[in-house]
Amino acid sequence: MAHVVKRAYKYRFYPTPGQAEELAKTFGCVRLVYNKALEERIRVREEEGRSVSYSQSSAALTEWKRTGDLAFLNEVSCVPLQQALRHLQAAFAHFFAKRARHPVFKSRKRSRASAEYTRSAFRWRDGRLTLAKMDAPLDIVWSRPLPDGVEPSTVTVSRDAAGRWFVCILVEDEIAPPPPTNVTVGVDLGITTLATLSTGEKIDNPRHEKADRRRLAKAQRALARKAKGSANRAKARLVVARVHARIADRRRDHLHKVTTRLVRENQTIAVEDLKVANMLKNRSLARAVADAGWREFRSMLSYKAAWYGRELLVIDRWFPSSKRCSACGAVTESLPLGVREWVCACGAAHDRDVNAAANILAAGLAES
Repeated sequence: MAHVVKRAYKYRFYPTPGQAEELAKTFGCVRLVYNKALEERIRVREEEGRSVSYSQSSAALTEWKRTGDLAFLNEVSCVPLQQALRHLQAAFAHFFAKRARHPVFKSRKRSRASAEYTRSAFRWRDGRLTLAKMDAPLDIVWSRPLPDGVEPSTVTVSRDAAGRWFVCILVEDEIAPPPPTNVTVGVDLGITTLATLSTGEKIDNPRHEKADRRRLAKAQRALARKAKGSANRAKARLVVARVHARIADRRRDHLHKVTTRLVRENQTIAVEDLKVANMLKNRSLARAVADAGWREFRSMLSYKAAWYGRELLVIDRWFPSSKRCSACGAVTESLPLGVREWVCACGAAHDRDVNAAANILAAGLAES
């Protein structure tokens, strides 16, 4: 049975010089309002021991606009500024619920430049999108069509480090799940092999960062030779960012294809609850783990399983999936990472990763 979900469609667009200037000004104002509101919240908590609500931050924003130093905030649409305050409120809610770390200040160099527009701040007419304070619609490259008859509820405009402009359009989309199936699968994530399935299939890890490592190193060396603050350094930084963007785009495309296939072919998928953040602290593994994209893989599986009516089972990260024999259930005392094949005392011969995937599936089904 079809159901309605909120779905974001991301497209690249090419702004006119005037639009680029307006958006750059908006990005700067959004960052300023967010940082100023965060600074005020921290001050009030330290000096007065109380919290600040969204309505109080919104009232403070109105006062800031009336001051001479911040009067320029009136030159951009007020909606992205209000949305920045809402995002800050949500960040503190996640922090107090112990789901995230304490909010941090946005950096002009390190933070993603973006602005969010709600329905009152843009015009959608005949498939053309015009933002507030702009006279002409955005020149969007429609790489795929929006679903018929949908109306955008939120639009987020962003510019990445490589200088590319994107618009993310949030709509309510009706999704018809594929027919139910009795097929189940366990997935063991790895580095040499991105994913090993309990069926015995192994999905290769393309290692996109490793493939472009020489190109990236060359660009980074060129950047290091440029004088700080110079125009040539800015150009060299853009080259480095473009290499990183190429790597990230290719990795994301591969993960989308793999996760979509797994969700469409299987009714139940079992995976391990890996703590990727801790693995990234290991200097020997961090680069390979980040290149594999395990966190993004898990995130994609989660929302796609919810979309298509599939079941995602997550087992405890301490479960001995590799050491346990999937035939008799015995757990071997020691199994170094270098051992890829082993034989249990019961006589069963195992491929380390296939055995782990089979155990992950069995454990997930047992818990569910």
